[in-house]
Amino acid sequence: MIASTTLADTLWPAQAHRSLRNLTLLVCGSLLLIATAKLQIPFYPVPMTLQPLAVLLIGITCGWRLGAATVALYLAQGAMGLPVFAGTPERGIGMAYMLGPTGGYLLGFMLAAVVTGWLAERGWDRRLLPTLAMLTLGMAAIYLPGVLWLGALVGWDKPILAMGVYPFLLGDAVKIALAAASLPLIWRGLQRR
Repeated sequence: MIASTTLADTLWPAQAHRSLRNLTLLVCGSLLLIATAKLQIPFYPVPMTLQPLAVLLIGITCGWRLGAATVALYLAQGAMGLPVFAGTPERGIGMAYMLGPTGGYLLGFMLAAVVTGWLAERGWDRRLLPTLAMLTLGMAAIYLPGVLWLGALVGWDKPILAMGVYPFLLGDAVKIALAAASLPLIWRGLQRR
């Protein structure tokens, strides 16, 4: 089933001012990614940011093309040396940061926006189980290049999963559960309007 609209299309139909709408969504999405990178929530065993959730929701809300463009803008800002990433400027900026241990996860953000956006365009964000599956696939799209990059960078003889996956699973499961419970409710509310 191909859904006719994304959340952004439903809330702000793009008829006469499509370029202005898309530019606004692009810039606001990029600002959301910056804000969620900087806001850390104390969590065990590592602090949590809401950035992976923001990436998934940007893809879902905007669709795969605009979602990917939004993440690309965010990554371009970081590549130019703006302190937009978590831990910047303390842990470095620009390409030096992007080529560090978290570089694969940043690449995964782009992949996750594409995956969740493509699935949302097909209606996966309207019922609980498909939404849960879509969000899980999106999170996996962040982890996969992240772990591959981390292993290539630090060596596969290191405990890569213990460094780059296990500490984040509980927090990411909470994010997925919250989004999976919310998105179908949002659609139901919009359909009643």
